[in-house]
Amino acid sequence: MAGRVSTSLLTSLVRENIVFRNKKCLRKSVVFISRCHASSQSSSSSISAAQPDLSSHLAGKTYADLYELSVKDPETFWGSIGKERLAWTKPFYQVKDCDLSSGKINWFLGGQLNVSVNCLDVHVAKDPDRVALIWEKDEPGTEERITYRELLEMTCRLANTLKSHGVQRGERVAIYMPVSPMAVAAMLACARIGAVHTVVFAGFSSEALAGRIQDAQCKFVITSNQGVRGGRHFDLKSTVDKAVKSCPSVRHVFVAKRTNNSLPMGKLDIPLDEVMARQSPVCAPEPMDSEEMLFMLYTSGSTGKPKGIVHTQAGYLLYASLTHQYVFDYTPGDVFGCVADIGWITGHSYVVYGPLCNGATSVLFESTPVYPNPGRYWETVQRLRINQFYGAPTAIRLLLKYEDNWVKKYDRSSLKTLASVGEPINHEAWEWFHNVVGDGRCPLVDTWWQTETGGVCIAPLPAEPGAEIRPAMAMRPFFGIQPALLGEKGQIITGNDVNGALCISQPWPGMARTIFGDHQRFVDAYFKPFPGQYFTGDGAHRTKDGYYQITGRMDDVINISGHRLGTAEIEDALDEHPDVPETAVIGIPHEIKGEVPFAFVVLKESATENQQAVVGELRLLVATKIAKYAVPDHFLVVKRLPKTRSGKIMRRILRKVAMHDISNLGDVSTLDDPSVISEIVEAQKHYKNHATKK
Repeated sequence: MAGRVSTSLLTSLVRENIVFRNKKCLRKSVVFISRCHASSQSSSSSISAAQPDLSSHLAGKTYADLYELSVKDPETFWGSIGKERLAWTKPFYQVKDCDLSSGKINWFLGGQLNVSVNCLDVHVAKDPDRVALIWEKDEPGTEERITYRELLEMTCRLANTLKSHGVQRGERVAIYMPVSPMAVAAMLACARIGAVHTVVFAGFSSEALAGRIQDAQCKFVITSNQGVRGGRHFDLKSTVDKAVKSCPSVRHVFVAKRTNNSLPMGKLDIPLDEVMARQSPVCAPEPMDSEEMLFMLYTSGSTGKPKGIVHTQAGYLLYASLTHQYVFDYTPGDVFGCVADIGWITGHSYVVYGPLCNGATSVLFESTPVYPNPGRYWETVQRLRINQFYGAPTAIRLLLKYEDNWVKKYDRSSLKTLASVGEPINHEAWEWFHNVVGDGRCPLVDTWWQTETGGVCIAPLPAEPGAEIRPAMAMRPFFGIQPALLGEKGQIITGNDVNGALCISQPWPGMARTIFGDHQRFVDAYFKPFPGQYFTGDGAHRTKDGYYQITGRMDDVINISGHRLGTAEIEDALDEHPDVPETAVIGIPHEIKGEVPFAFVVLKESATENQQAVVGELRLLVATKIAKYAVPDHFLVVKRLPKTRSGKIMRRILRKVAMHDISNLGDVSTLDDPSVISEIVEAQKHYKNHATKK
């Protein structure tokens, strides 16, 4: 029984100011690092902290002790934390029941809770006027603050609206909205009534949105009339209108007003603000089993079809909450600034669920890093007194191109932790972020994780007091995460200063449970490549000191500005053009975006005289079917693609050609016709010369 797990163990990991089911209030959580430490402008920094403020039962336990317990006795570790950190309506009787070989993952069996209660009600009961959200709108200085009481009322009104229009427990609801309090309330309203939300990034095209609605079998869509970003208004409802034409499952489209511009309303449309105003601000929460679906989030795979990653209730919330506190050194009263869009997993875990579960004040950033000027982030830090700043290397690389004065003119003394997400951060960006933005005094944590992992898995923090932080390195596994490097033959690579496929050897509460409607694909993608292990798809290097450095993707997935996109998904869009029989897309490095798509395109003979027009149509096709950011930066028209005798495209060769590195193409003996290489190299030279002349 959950009640038999020791309540004294690990109280250092239990958050402050929570109303627990047993009404006990536990001690303030341990902090492993100082608020901001002084350091030299060196290439590494260290962690300074007092010993953890532990209970008598845990006196003297170190980070190393806690980590060892988390991997050697996960039942005790996670059982103790889960019981005391979350508010349950029914206690769990078993901590976990998992088998990675079959993709069976269950945590906190028998337990029931409601995620929205843990994110809202427990804080309203304690401190209703605490600020939950600061909505940093597109125009600087127009921010709005929403208290926990106000967010709870908004959530309940929206939940009652959904219920009154037929939304049932377990049904999927698509959310296609800009970053806003209404979008957060939409997520929490679904959680409150037991519906499953799938947030779709509001930059996706109507076809991409439709594909996700169809796959999830959504009956309801929540959107806004428009979005506002970078000083521009862009229509969202019109995109939804196009999408739902091919989605017969959709019964209602709830339309919120972000701007005062009126748009035509159809028979499916419901004016959300008007209807919510008539609803009660009280909505009874639905008790949810620990393993019922909380949300789905679509991510690109190497097969071309986006996959709906499923996260469930208790395990995900607990892991998001714990990582939010310890990776970023969050303490009560901090203003947490994660500038990610809610359409991505980072926004789910570290804008919404993690911070709100911890009673934090979370910033919703609607704008861009350079609007109205390149000082926008740092002006926002000064005005809102942000304590933790969590952003993408893409944005950092963009901003370091500007004068440092855009940073230094603003007061950043409130910052105590800097963090990066989405892709490995390069050394130049790390040094600039640490030394210029953080004045060399704030720990900078490079976080590694995925949509599938639910929360941060490898990061420099938490760690022992005095432990170093190395530039551009994720370094240390979080509690419960047991990394392993595996070789091509499936063998575990032991020792240090080695490379291999990054796997995780045992389950953790925050990990995804399945791919919606296709559990076999889930098993094949993550557990079949290395039986008994979760395969991340990334390669990694383990240093001489045992730290982990992520080396990049090992499959056909590229990382554009921190967003994963399968090359097959782009190829599928390109191949729909009637004059294009075949394409191959690879990722190449980009100074700002990290990676960009490079498309090799084979045209029909009838279209070779009209290459420029066809390429223009291909650009439009990708933008329409996926999103503008997915459009390849380069299109190289070739006569044919390099293939093995079995018909497999040798992307390794294409990557070498795209990178102008043809001195060592490696083994080409399996090519069906090696002369294809000289053809492609010649085409690349012509393309490069033409681009130079432009």
